[in-house]
Amino acid sequence: MTADRFHRALASLRGLAVGDALGSQFFVPANYPHLQRRELPPAPWQWTDDTEMACSVVAVLAAHGRIDQDALARSLAERHDFDRGYGPAINRMLRLIREGGDWRELAAAQFKGQGSWGNGAATRIAPLGAWYAHDPEQATHQAEISAYTTHQHREAVMGAMAVAAAAAIAGSPAGGVTPESLLDGVIALVPRSAVQAGLRRARDMLDYADVTTVAAVLGCGRRTSAHDTVPFALWAAARHLDSFEEAFWTTARAGGDVDTTSAIASGVVAAAERGAPPAAWLESAEALPDWLPVTTR
Repeated sequence: MTADRFHRALASLRGLAVGDALGSQFFVPANYPHLQRRELPPAPWQWTDDTEMACSVVAVLAAHGRIDQDALARSLAERHDFDRGYGPAINRMLRLIREGGDWRELAAAQFKGQGSWGNGAATRIAPLGAWYAHDPEQATHQAEISAYTTHQHREAVMGAMAVAAAAAIAGSPAGGVTPESLLDGVIALVPRSAVQAGLRRARDMLDYADVTTVAAVLGCGRRTSAHDTVPFALWAAARHLDSFEEAFWTTARAGGDVDTTSAIASGVVAAAERGAPPAAWLESAEALPDWLPVTTR
């Protein structure tokens, strides 16, 4: 059972990493024409902090079988690479944890005691949802625990819960997931919040084909908040559960925080075997780090 969970989590992580790495290429002006033509930019594609943090989530699950907050905070801090594109607040926090700071105090003190409502906790969590594909409710619980190590604002926590629920539902061994059932399932598992309100709007817009209009309503990560990021990313994933390529291009075309929205959508779609990224895309993306376990204990 644990081996199956790890296999599903690793599949989601690979998809997340490809979406993140490819999406990050479109912050380079020379690559804009590639995006408009839906052409792949030159390889290799380097992933960002989104993948680095997701690798820590998978490593902790492999070692403990669940989220251990202290182990996750320690891994995030020890594996923190300043050059991967972390925001200034999380850069400082992870440095202070490495220097002996208490993650509980540091996370709670973010943004004058409000906690961060950024999208980082949501971006890294799809592999956890895939791990709990047999139990979406438990996925949301573990995602909540995971989020608190860095993001303690309610909306950031809700965003992480929503993405984990989506990946768990998408990866369900029972199959038969539709765009409607995916978003309905997520909405039922996420408490009332701005994130949930955005998901309800996303559900109402499933028949919209114009990604620009949808992004204008839902947001696409330009404000880097969870409620400005997660509803759109899950809308894109829900519409393209059978095609990793379509999920990516749909997400990336909206602009905004492209590596983040693409990482979320790609991680959710890849949680199901039918949503795996193309082999050529996997080969073009940077390999996952050597410190990531290849099996569970």
